[in-house]
Amino acid sequence: MDEKKSSDNKIICIVNPSAARNKWKRRNKLRKYLQKNLPGKLVDIQSGKEDTIEIARKHSFEQNIIVAVGGDGTIADVLQGIIDSGRENHATLGLVPFGSGNAFRKSLGIPKNVKKAITILSRGKYQDIDLIDIDGIVAGIASIGATAKVTQLKLQHSISGLFGHLLASRILVNYPRKEHEIELIDGIDDKGEHFDKKILKLQLFDCVVGKTKYFGYSWKVAPKAKIDDGYLDITFFETSGVKYLMLFPFIFFGILQKRQMHFKAKKMTIRGENLPVQYNGEFLGVKNKFEFTVLPQALKVITPQTVNIKELEEQN
Repeated sequence: MDEKKSSDNKIICIVNPSAARNKWKRRNKLRKYLQKNLPGKLVDIQSGKEDTIEIARKHSFEQNIIVAVGGDGTIADVLQGIIDSGRENHATLGLVPFGSGNAFRKSLGIPKNVKKAITILSRGKYQDIDLIDIDGIVAGIASIGATAKVTQLKLQHSISGLFGHLLASRILVNYPRKEHEIELIDGIDDKGEHFDKKILKLQLFDCVVGKTKYFGYSWKVAPKAKIDDGYLDITFFETSGVKYLMLFPFIFFGILQKRQMHFKAKKMTIRGENLPVQYNGEFLGVKNKFEFTVLPQALKVITPQTVNIKELEEQN
């Protein structure tokens, strides 16, 4: 690593055994490999979300490196724990992808192969990244509207993974556009012009707020997002559910987004009736108002030595 050798660091690896349909339990050979090769102390989480956050928070006071071993949900909980501890200037995040989506790692250039990801923990570099604050919850990516509703429905039934997400997506056909009032603070429009404040009234189907480019299953949902530029990346979809589904292949690869209304801003307040919000694949809830604020250089993450995030984003 750039700053300290791994042997000088106190490391804890927080494992989610339920990630990727209980992959930890199903893949006996891989589990033994991880148990043998993961650095530092290993904590096998057997409980839920709140306990994962608390374990990450607690160990942020005791360890230099907190490694999340799981998917985007596990990463979201570990991120929250580190930020809640107030020790984000002292505790560095490491990632070993072990979920079904693993979108967060993709924008950081971390390989999906767990053996290569473990090597990066000892040979990588420290990279400052931005995060999103949503009413006290931290995230790499979030959405308001139709895709958040799909996330809510997916988490309510027992079918997990990609098939569960596709099943829940059936509601998109009849999901209505809703009136939203949006306030953007300290931003840049698509013409590159800066503004102090902008008020918009839109009939929205969906809104994506990103720092990372990807949502689950390599969906390039926020192609213009940059993880370290100090701005929220905001894309508004004013379309119907039928058209959204028809054009989804172009949305999946980030093509259609480039033709949608788009802004950069340091803060966004969105108002409407019964707004569903999801973050990092987790359902946050339904309210009539949400505030999104960028947290610049919020956390250090261990990334590959040979990967420059800005270059990676330009290539993607």
